[in-house]
Amino acid sequence: MTVSDNKTEKQTLGFQAEVKQLLQLMIHSLYSNKEIFLRELVSNASDAADKLRFEAINNDALYANDHALKINVSFDQAARTITIADNGIGMSRDEAISHLGTIAKSGTKEFFGQLSGDQQKDAALIGQFGVGFYSGFIVADKITVNTRRAGTAPEDAVCWESTGEGEYSIEPIVKPTRGTEIILHLREGEDELLSGWKLKSIIRKYSDHISLPILMQKEEWDEEKKETVLKDEFETVNQASALWARNKADIAPEQYDEFYKHVSHDFQGPLTLTHNKVEGRSEYTQLLYVPAHAPFDLWDRNKRGGLKLYVKRVFIMDDADQLMPVYLRFVKGVIDSNDLPLNVSREILQESRDVKVIREGSTKRVLGMLEELANADEQEKKDKYATFWKEFGQVFKEGIGEDATNKERIAKLLRFASTRDDSDQQNVSFADYVARMKEGQDKIYYATGESYGAAKNSPHLEIFRKKGVEVLLLTDRVDEWMLSFLQDFDGKELVSVAKGGLDLGALEDEAEKKQHQETETEYHDLVAKMKDALTDKAKEVRVTFRLTDSPACLVADENELSGNLLRMLKAAGQAAPESKPILEINPNHPLVQRLKYEDAKFGDWSNILFDQAMLAEGGALADPAGFVRRLNEMLLGLSSK
Repeated sequence: MTVSDNKTEKQTLGFQAEVKQLLQLMIHSLYSNKEIFLRELVSNASDAADKLRFEAINNDALYANDHALKINVSFDQAARTITIADNGIGMSRDEAISHLGTIAKSGTKEFFGQLSGDQQKDAALIGQFGVGFYSGFIVADKITVNTRRAGTAPEDAVCWESTGEGEYSIEPIVKPTRGTEIILHLREGEDELLSGWKLKSIIRKYSDHISLPILMQKEEWDEEKKETVLKDEFETVNQASALWARNKADIAPEQYDEFYKHVSHDFQGPLTLTHNKVEGRSEYTQLLYVPAHAPFDLWDRNKRGGLKLYVKRVFIMDDADQLMPVYLRFVKGVIDSNDLPLNVSREILQESRDVKVIREGSTKRVLGMLEELANADEQEKKDKYATFWKEFGQVFKEGIGEDATNKERIAKLLRFASTRDDSDQQNVSFADYVARMKEGQDKIYYATGESYGAAKNSPHLEIFRKKGVEVLLLTDRVDEWMLSFLQDFDGKELVSVAKGGLDLGALEDEAEKKQHQETETEYHDLVAKMKDALTDKAKEVRVTFRLTDSPACLVADENELSGNLLRMLKAAGQAAPESKPILEINPNHPLVQRLKYEDAKFGDWSNILFDQAMLAEGGALADPAGFVRRLNEMLLGLSSK
């Protein structure tokens, strides 16, 4: 509800619906880890300083003779408040409404649809979403924000205030200095936070990596009053140096983890990381992380990357997508270049040779980090790679088509399910498969399907089971696209079990080949008759020896799209080329043998076999009613005999 449309007066506005939902869930779900409110607010203050540095590159007047960027944390026991203040970029009135009253993240609705009502599970999701400013409501029942954007007059400042219950107010104020001051009015029972020792311990635990000085008033014991009193002096309570610029030997694992949470807005620690200083033609430092879980918007290919770009420790931009290929968009971290100009833009990034070198080097570093996990003997690292694959495998597969330079390295890191066991776990590499190939086998066989069950139960696998040949089961939507860029591995051709003209090579002996030729001759007339009956459905009908239990199956011609890919394209609303499948019949099946002596209902039997084969591979029938009618007539005819 708007009290007034006059921007010089106080207004009361409603939160975006998603903000209200997030606040209600967050206050209850994250209360057990309430200390993170200070980490989040200090992190935001640091970002505000970074943004001021960036804008001031071309407009030094924004500093207004106050170049010493810092964060102040203070508390007032009498008023029961904690204040986090910065002299960063600040916010205008419109920015305060936009940043504090709405959530402008892509995939927001999908994120809320994943919430289950289970506080423990929802807490992980909320942490994954990133709560930032709103985390203050975990410990505060009212938050006041006084802010003034750099470059504006003192009277252009605004005061934003809310109790977190659906509405907030905003009104003009006079603020002598730029930046943002956040005042938390603590809930009952949170008095332990009104302590310099407590606040300093939280800052040192979660925010020691922040490159700005975080200042607090010094305290000393007053013997006369028998209490701790605040002095007029201030002290820096964090190291106040860029973590990535420090010597690796001086950085504890906990500090790496907290810095990751700062740059990623994740509540959990990373899966693995790499920290390197690269010297040579191009000099830069990289601190790169692989998260332990996929973000809710992982499949948004238009989302910017997760890397922050610095030039000589000066922040340049968030989400520098030119520094990492799209298939590695889950990587978070920082890259600090010594060579790029401070006024670098996204357009310059696209053309820069130095950026190309950084991108190539960082890509190789990430692949090396993953190879270390994938090829390790230690179970802990193996488990980490299994986690990586479960969370990011489908996105990582995009690299086969996008990164020709590293295609072989990427292929070695791929993992699949297979017919070797009954698990749907994707834990079989191409190298594993090749090492287990049967004597005489010279191809890597795979089956695709819309689900693990569909692929595993495909009739195309029958001959492979009979001969004990392992088949990879590919069920991710990206697999069909990926395979168009990957034809072989280690000199072994990749062959779909659903493609026509299946050649088992040395896996078939000469006696089998001779028998097959004789059978094809015997069924020549039947095949021709079925082709006439199915002229509108099947491109061709032929005898197959890939089946042992099923009467028939459908296959695609060598140069045509598979049935699974055609269905995926149609489901996505994309144009799919019109093509007819090939019907292959099993000459040893009783139904096929019966057809040799069928005349009156030959066309119906042929159509039933085709439709059954279509259903078996997960396809949809063009005329399901016709199939049911024919099947019923067949059943009635059989029962009357």
